Amino acid sequence: MNLYSKYFEKYKFPFLAAVLCVALEAICDLLGPTLMSNIINAGIDQGLLPKVYYWGALMLIVTAVGACFAVTRNILASKVSQRMGADLRYDLFEKIMHFSEQSTDKIESGSLITRMTNDTSQVVQFVNGIMRIFMKAPITCIGSIILASLLNFRLSLIIYSVVAVVAVLIIVSMKLSYPRYYKLQKAMDKVNSVVQEYLIGVRLVKAFGTYDKETDKFENANMNLMQKGVSSQMIITLVAPLMTLTVGIGTIIVIFIGSRLFSLNLAKPGDITAFTIYMAQILISLVMITNIFNTFVRTKASTARIKEVIDCDEDFTGSGETKELNGDIEFKNVTFAYPSGSGVPAIKDLSFSIKNGQSLAIIGPTGSGKSTIAWLLLRFYDVNSGEILVNGCDIKSLDINSVRNNIAIVPQKPMLFSGSISENIRWGNREASDEMLYQAADKAQAGFIENMPKGYESLLGSAAVNVSGGQKQRISIARGILKNSSVLILDDATSALDAVTEAKVRENLNSKTRKQTIITVTQRCGTAMFADRILVMDNGIKVGYGTHDQLMEECEVYRDIYKTQIESSKEA
Repeated sequence: MNLYSKYFEKYKFPFLAAVLCVALEAICDLLGPTLMSNIINAGIDQGLLPKVYYWGALMLIVTAVGACFAVTRNILASKVSQRMGADLRYDLFEKIMHFSEQSTDKIESGSLITRMTNDTSQVVQFVNGIMRIFMKAPITCIGSIILASLLNFRLSLIIYSVVAVVAVLIIVSMKLSYPRYYKLQKAMDKVNSVVQEYLIGVRLVKAFGTYDKETDKFENANMNLMQKGVSSQMIITLVAPLMTLTVGIGTIIVIFIGSRLFSLNLAKPGDITAFTIYMAQILISLVMITNIFNTFVRTKASTARIKEVIDCDEDFTGSGETKELNGDIEFKNVTFAYPSGSGVPAIKDLSFSIKNGQSLAIIGPTGSGKSTIAWLLLRFYDVNSGEILVNGCDIKSLDINSVRNNIAIVPQKPMLFSGSISENIRWGNREASDEMLYQAADKAQAGFIENMPKGYESLLGSAAVNVSGGQKQRISIARGILKNSSVLILDDATSALDAVTEAKVRENLNSKTRKQTIITVTQRCGTAMFADRILVMDNGIKVGYGTHDQLMEECEVYRDIYKTQIESSKEA
């Protein structure tokens, strides 16, 4: 597995030390039956008690040494496998952090969680097993066959036959197990996704009273996981008894033929006893080997899923010109269709420009491409054709970090994180002083923070469930203001605010003392009409661009929106 080569290289010496301990432990275990044979043949059978003491003491010493090797390899195996698991999880998280938008769309979050936890744990278990058991099983099996052959070649022919039958069972088991284990991991993805969706939308479920529907959805996913689990375990459940039966029959044959050979003076009692012990060791080793291959098959399925994450496309690199950007923005004949979408362009041949310090409102019906303009400006995606210019430079020629460091976005659905309100607002600027923090909150009309029990140090729950929708939006707006970037994008960021609060926020943002380009994505004509320029979109096409007064004269779509929202409300 080339995917793990760098980890094995990093932990090469403790890994090899553990493997050496496993090999030496296996040798000590293999010497046990031979020493037992000597105790019987040279001591008990001959009536020589000193020989019994000698070989018995030697057997105890070998067993004690083997135990020391076992303890050492267990310690090494635990440390190396856990450290490797930690490194693998870190690399996966770092990869996900740098996912391109296409990669984010490709693998859903529930599946990513499963891959970072369950699949990684499977790999850790496999590595731990390699160092503890997996190396020991083949050494013990092969060593038992060799030593048994040296004791009595005639009886060893029975072992060869038993091993051949078991080898066929193992091969069949591997071929049947792999697709089942892969489906099992996919079923686990589905369970995680269902649970995650419920936890995110728990309030909506309560509001609509759809508990039964959610329970049924989980029951279906849970039963599917159970069925896939049973299916994946069925192979080993059937194969393991067949292996035990095969080795058991072999042991009976060894005892039967051994007794006949003993009567003909072709075998010694100690040899037959040692053979029986070796057959037991072979049985244990073969069961271990079967488990090894089944674990390998499951790890192979997990590895394929981890590799899908590692092979995903990353976000645009930081290469390009690094410079301080202002708010001069121009779209030139831009056309864009989402890579994982229907192929129909979300924006078609769009051209407009805005100067630094001006405000732009983007308005239009749902699905007209308003938010897509914001995503393109942040370069979450590259355009299919045309150019986006910032400071007169093609956005593709600029360092991606320079572009995003100079743009702040307040999304339509505010995303707040567990932690204090202060920590959430400081996402916009980690180095901001307390005074800057308070000013940003004041401009966002977030005065409610001071009335909370611990003020700015009040803790937010997961997804900020302990504050209202309007409060979330104001905290999110304060975060965007605190960044103090050249461009501020408000993607329907005031939808949960009342008209008075929104007007105060707008007035603070549009202050002439702020040399900042403000782009507001909105469906409210009452919000758009105060911007310096208004871009009207309809079905991905620009149908109007200008001031409120100009659009009222020239743009039918804008007039319809105005009449529907403003004039109808006046009449009411």
